[in-house]
Amino acid sequence: MNIDERLERVGERLDAVAESLQLLALETEKHDRQIESATRLVTEVAEGTARLLRVVEMHEHRLDSHDDRLDKLE
Repeated sequence: MNIDERLERVGERLDAVAESLQLLALETEKHDRQIESATRLVTEVAEGTARLLRVVEMHEHRLDSHDDRLDKLE
């Protein structure tokens, strides 16, 4: 194999590597978008859970207040 053939093969390999890197970059961008979406979803679930916890705590406080009043009546 002469030098020209070797250089041509090296060029073909470089082209293949460049194409692979482009595909990898596209996949990376896709995964980044999926991670961002999942992060937003987890944040929304956490915020909703925190709101529900506050509601439960308010109701628990009301129930405790009712129990206190009932105890005083007895």
